[in-house]
Amino acid sequence: MKKQLLYTFVGLFLLSIGSVSAQFSRPISIGAGAGSTINLTDLGNVESKFAFYGELDYLITPYISVGLHGEKGKLAGNGYDSDFKNRYFAGNINGKLRLGHFLDNTNNYSYYTLEANTLSRILSNIYVGAGAGLVKNRINRHISQFYANYLASNGGELADKLGEIHFVVPLNVGVDIPFGRTLYGPQWAINVNYQHTLTFNDNLDGIKNKNNDQYGFVSLGVKYALFNRN
Repeated sequence: MKKQLLYTFVGLFLLSIGSVSAQFSRPISIGAGAGSTINLTDLGNVESKFAFYGELDYLITPYISVGLHGEKGKLAGNGYDSDFKNRYFAGNINGKLRLGHFLDNTNNYSYYTLEANTLSRILSNIYVGAGAGLVKNRINRHISQFYANYLASNGGELADKLGEIHFVVPLNVGVDIPFGRTLYGPQWAINVNYQHTLTFNDNLDGIKNKNNDQYGFVSLGVKYALFNRN
């Protein structure tokens, strides 16, 4: 099923290249997608796992947006004859700034959409972003006695709470590729994104050691634009 989902998204991505347009002129978009997580925790052998997301964005301008993002998936890793799985849920509020904000003529959006070539349109939709949110853990772990003794002798410990909620900062880099044309601009887009989530609590894997845990999420999704900008 995961492979079929990936092939579907790749097909949509390739089809979108042929009809790429400039960024949405519509003020609101909803989106959904899926991808793979990458744990950066104390048990450092990565087991890539599935996650999916939904989001809602408001475009302040065609190149600056604020939005809500919800995400559900699994993190997993192993090492030292130990392993963990975390079926997590995360949510955040975020902002994104697109490269088009700094390119020539993008201050006149209508003129830009008529004159820009395909490469410029793609470049204009590359973005960076950051946000703030929460993650809810559901951790299941199996820790060897050897590793438990190692932690104790090096200032670490096994976490008591395996289902806590804590603060996170997601950092994003990606690209939106709108496609299709209507009187008010494109209404669909393919989204490719990498999200790197920083935590301020060393407990994504049920182990507390010297450094806070982090994780990555590589995703592919679709967006649909709503309403018309006045």
